[in-house]
Amino acid sequence: MSNDQFNDLSVAFNNILQTAGTVPQQVINIVTALFDACCSFVTPLGKTASDLAGSATAQVTQVFQGAAAAVTPKKLG
Repeated sequence: MSNDQFNDLSVAFNNILQTAGTVPQQVINIVTALFDACCSFVTPLGKTASDLAGSATAQVTQVFQGAAAAVTPKKLG
């Protein structure tokens, strides 16, 4: 085996090892980007759901207060 063939084989082997090391890092980068995107999407939804629940609770409270006021006897003079 000549020296040039050995060098070519060595370069090819190094390239394979470098690629094998790069692929898992790229997968980690993709998973991290997807996680960040999901968090960016869910955070506003959580705030909106929380605001909606607070508003619904306030409305229910007003309905019960109105019903209680209608049923409660009034003091006369």
